[in-house]
Amino acid sequence: MTRSLPAVLAAACLASSAAADPPRRPNVVLILADDLGYGDLGSYGQTKIKTPHLDRLAADGVRFTQAYAGSTVCAPSRCALITGLHTGHGRVRGNGGDPKGNAPLRPDDPSVAELLKKAGYATALVGKWGLGEEGSTGVPNRKGFGHFFGYLNQVHAHNYYPDFLWRDGEKVSLPNRPSKVAGVAEKPVAYAPDVLLDDALRFVEANKARPFFLYFATIAPHANNERFKAAGDGNEVPSDAPYTAEDWPQPEKNKAAMITRLDADVGKLLAKLNNSSLERDTVVLFSSDNGPHKEGGNDPAFFRSAGPFRGYKRSLADGGIRVPFVVRWPGVVKPGSVSDHVGAFWDFLPTACDIAGVETPPGRDGVSLLPTLTGKGAQKGHEFLYWEFHEGGSAQAVRHGRWKAIRSAPGRPLELYDVAADPGEAADVAKDHPDIVRRIEAYLATARTDSKEFPVRPAKE
Repeated sequence: MTRSLPAVLAAACLASSAAADPPRRPNVVLILADDLGYGDLGSYGQTKIKTPHLDRLAADGVRFTQAYAGSTVCAPSRCALITGLHTGHGRVRGNGGDPKGNAPLRPDDPSVAELLKKAGYATALVGKWGLGEEGSTGVPNRKGFGHFFGYLNQVHAHNYYPDFLWRDGEKVSLPNRPSKVAGVAEKPVAYAPDVLLDDALRFVEANKARPFFLYFATIAPHANNERFKAAGDGNEVPSDAPYTAEDWPQPEKNKAAMITRLDADVGKLLAKLNNSSLERDTVVLFSSDNGPHKEGGNDPAFFRSAGPFRGYKRSLADGGIRVPFVVRWPGVVKPGSVSDHVGAFWDFLPTACDIAGVETPPGRDGVSLLPTLTGKGAQKGHEFLYWEFHEGGSAQAVRHGRWKAIRSAPGRPLELYDVAADPGEAADVAKDHPDIVRRIEAYLATARTDSKEFPVRPAKE
């Protein structure tokens, strides 16, 4: 059948218009575990705890072996993740810092959610925040998240059966009755990780026709410290399956069950992306806010949760800050790849900006990981990575190439470790490398800006 000239021209115009349409910008899904150690996943060497979905995520993407959290505790680590600033420059440098709770982000503090929202992304935080209390300048909806459901305060987030969660600026009641015993629910019904997952899945469904940024900040496997103090059981999980029959201490069974439930939740979220035909349009990133805890009756040595590293949560040794980090981007990231690039949480903001085609604001401490993810272009590195820990008495740490330096308190000498040869940081070699110590000391002299909320504390005699 011969078409008329107008029909041919119309078809050509339609084809030209379709060809000119820009490709859909990738969705960004950031999944953050809470107190999950480097060694808690099968893809990172775990042999006892089952994590098949996260192991598949690693097999389908790139697994980073030298990725670091923003800090060794919750709030400052999440601040680094969201703002692209390390703990020497960010607003939130420790838990607390404000009479009402956590020091809040301010209106002019950068936020990756604000940048992506301005670019047309639907934005959501589901889970734990920790960067601004009720009514403050730092609540999620004032920092670029169009939707928020979860916990504002990390102590509230210790409770897996809370009687309420926040949805945007409103309290949402849950059918869990608080007990007279702190941190213990009577007749618990709504398990918070299940409730949070359902909300995340609804967000994906509601926004599948447009690019979105979902920050899914689960609370697992953090311990309920208040419950442990009151009832001796700090690992709130509906069941210890599939570890019921194991000859392990009960706290370890519960912790393993929490991690496997977390893994199943990740599997459900990945299945939602796949079933919504979004898998190839979505970059999925997974990590943990710091190293494994020694809380709730758990011992991180039982599962070797810190992997080959020394220390755990609240330590600036690598066990407290080196974390699993996996990125899947079908058609872009080479499946089954492994990267030894040395990076940290403050790299997320510039990476997300590059993924979304958004300009990174100046003054960030992070570098984009897009060259590593795409295999195109030269990957910029860090000459230095910096951390400070205020609850630990203004301790500091620096990663400089193969070298890792730790100062346990102001005025004390630097410890120096060759983490390439000594990943467990067993041998202090500062006396053998005075040139490296001097180089790091010179960097430390300029590594931080002053903070009224988090001043340097003199060492205790």
